[in-house]
Amino acid sequence: MESAMFGEIKPVASPTGATLALRNLKASAPEKGIVLVSHGLAEHAARYERLAVFMGGRGFHVYAHDHRGHGQTKAPDAPLGRFAARDGVAKVLSDLVAIRDLAAREHPGLPLILLGHSMGGLIALNAVEAMPALFDGLAVWNSNFNPGIAGRGGQAILAVEKMLKGSDVPSGLLPQLTFGAWGKSITGRKTEFDWLSHDEAEVAKYIADPLCGFDASVSLWIDLFEMAYRGAKPAQLKRLPPSLPIHLVGGGQDPATNRARETRWLSAGMSAAGLKDVKTTIYPELRHETLNEVARDQAMSDFARWCERIAGQRLTQSHSRQA
Repeated sequence: MESAMFGEIKPVASPTGATLALRNLKASAPEKGIVLVSHGLAEHAARYERLAVFMGGRGFHVYAHDHRGHGQTKAPDAPLGRFAARDGVAKVLSDLVAIRDLAAREHPGLPLILLGHSMGGLIALNAVEAMPALFDGLAVWNSNFNPGIAGRGGQAILAVEKMLKGSDVPSGLLPQLTFGAWGKSITGRKTEFDWLSHDEAEVAKYIADPLCGFDASVSLWIDLFEMAYRGAKPAQLKRLPPSLPIHLVGGGQDPATNRARETRWLSAGMSAAGLKDVKTTIYPELRHETLNEVARDQAMSDFARWCERIAGQRLTQSHSRQA
């Protein structure tokens, strides 16, 4: 199912100097809330149209923008594959808050839920930790916040690459150690991107898309590791309200998260930090892109029910205050 409205790009000026390419779809059923989508590395917001149409039919307005260095977003310091020449993490978080504030102005009083996939999950968790009062729910799907020793090795490689050739050129080794290694881990693969999904048609769309699958810059990889290591620190997790609803999703065949082991690791860390409303769902047969996998309808339905619970809680709280 496609929506012409979601296909239209609305340019939004960010305080960071970026012109963000925003796609949004208004709810086609009685409104219940707002879902903000934070997309993954080497892709863009238009790929979330199916989710937008589905959630719109369940009463949720959906907003999804291209992060800097991705898709149709433009910024003088962010060509394709780079957040910024400097302060990339701070700028990508500020961009997301600009979209959040726009959505809140256009639909005041509705619960606002942030969904991040993969890199987008790194951005989402770091954003909510920095500004917890701005969000009513957080969903982190297919994100790895536990790079471990291998991640430290990756950071060392990036430091050498930055010294030898600068930070604003593609990394020579990190794509091989991530995308390349994940692709090789799939038995019987037909393409190097089969690690994304079992759905061959969706993989083919990704490969054919000129705005997908590009090599990220050294600086962007550095920014990603910064968010990954920082986001799951106990002190950071304790910045989240204990009652904040959180929805974690992993794929049992996703090599990017060690087959969901890192999803479970994050869930355990959140519980240890005192977070009391963490829903963790592992889909055993799915790979990395849950929303483009063969069981996507089930995943979207599960997500919608979780969002509806948040909306119901907000409505109950509102009635209690009025009484």
